[in-house]
Amino acid sequence: MRLLMLGALRAQTGNGTTARRIQDHLEAAGHSCTLVDISSCKSPLALSNLIPSENFEAALGIHLYKAGRLLQGSGIPFGIIFGGTDINEDAKSDEKAKVMGRVLEEARFAVSFTESMKEAAAVYWPRARNKIYVQAQGIVTTCNASFNWKRFLQSEGIIQDSSGLRLFLLICGLRRVKDPLYLVDAFAEWHREEPSTHLIIIGPAVDPLFAEEVKEKIKRVDGVHLLQEISQEDLHALVKKCFAVVNSSISEGMSATILEAMDLNVPVMARNIPGNAAVIAHKMTGLLYSNPQNISYYDFILCKYPIHFNHQCYSFCICYFSSHLRRNAKAIVCDNSAPYMS
Repeated sequence: MRLLMLGALRAQTGNGTTARRIQDHLEAAGHSCTLVDISSCKSPLALSNLIPSENFEAALGIHLYKAGRLLQGSGIPFGIIFGGTDINEDAKSDEKAKVMGRVLEEARFAVSFTESMKEAAAVYWPRARNKIYVQAQGIVTTCNASFNWKRFLQSEGIIQDSSGLRLFLLICGLRRVKDPLYLVDAFAEWHREEPSTHLIIIGPAVDPLFAEEVKEKIKRVDGVHLLQEISQEDLHALVKKCFAVVNSSISEGMSATILEAMDLNVPVMARNIPGNAAVIAHKMTGLLYSNPQNISYYDFILCKYPIHFNHQCYSFCICYFSSHLRRNAKAIVCDNSAPYMS
């Protein structure tokens, strides 16, 4: 079968990674799957003209609004995969909600990565409940074995101190919904108190104007570094070396970055929003925070060890608690997000 996969497919973004993973599975099953970025289809008419020219027989869209409004009335059967912002943000707009409701009526099926997202969608479009299926996102991690950690630190102006460097990694496309500036001041203050603590923000400039705002802010603080996107293999190698992966998003579907960090046995600290809370059990598989001040690891350790905390036991507490989180998170990923699951 010749299949069309439609979505925002920029490399090193969540939807792009998801689309390529699904494409691999479909093609391994003997189908032909062509990825088409929504930016190349300016209107439903443009997509309708593309479909017969490429002999597409069916389609999958990632994002109920962005892809769904183009697929509606396309003349071929299609399914929709919820992206996250479609249900968490776009559905708040009456106009967009009406469009998405019509898309769901026409779609053969819809896929939600989490039960909570399905329930949120069912509140807006109750008649669609029975065609929404829950399937956790599958992930694959591959590290570049030749990744040079020391050279990387030097290139970013971070002095390497193997005895105490605490590097936190925030992986996101630079756009407002990912809210990377939410943590900048907190980490800058923490860096002043603990110079070995650094935050690295890495990802593509999805929103160029907002990306400039981020760059200007980071220029004025110490301990926070902004990197351009790197290859997936290098990124996974970087994740393996960091102290923890952090998430600051206002809205998430199911964050592939969080799942990948769990798979790589790296602790995760994520903003307490429904999409993250559906993946992370607080203090069991990761840490959820409600404001930037909570991100300090001292606060997390104090929550876990509230009695007789002192610096002599700090290293032991970190080691024990991190091991506890990594072990539980890895088990969750293996049970629910292995590639064959999706």
